[in-house]
Amino acid sequence: MSTAVEIAPVSFTEGAVKELFKLRDQQEIGEDFGLRVGVEGGGCSGMNYVLGFDQKKDGDQEFYIDGLKVFMHKAHGLYLMGMQINFQDGLNARGFTFNNPNAASTCGCGTSFSV
Repeated sequence: MSTAVEIAPVSFTEGAVKELFKLRDQQEIGEDFGLRVGVEGGGCSGMNYVLGFDQKKDGDQEFYIDGLKVFMHKAHGLYLMGMQINFQDGLNARGFTFNNPNAASTCGCGTSFSV
């Protein structure tokens, strides 16, 4: 009997994982919530990244990445496969950044992209 193992479509840097656990604890996020990673239409380049705590919805895949429960709609994997999410905490920039190998172009803010 074989077991299929799904490979997580995204990864997180150590800094992103630390910040996500910190946010989850500060906001007292419940056990039935996970981190939603996805895309939505909009932004100056055509698509925006979605990153936030949410409950599982129909059509979601569930992954455990670095101890985080992650939800992603199955269709979003096409746009996000291989993406790395980082957290910057410097003088010039603070926040989550997205290194997406599937993005043909990104806007200056880094939260919008096109494929």
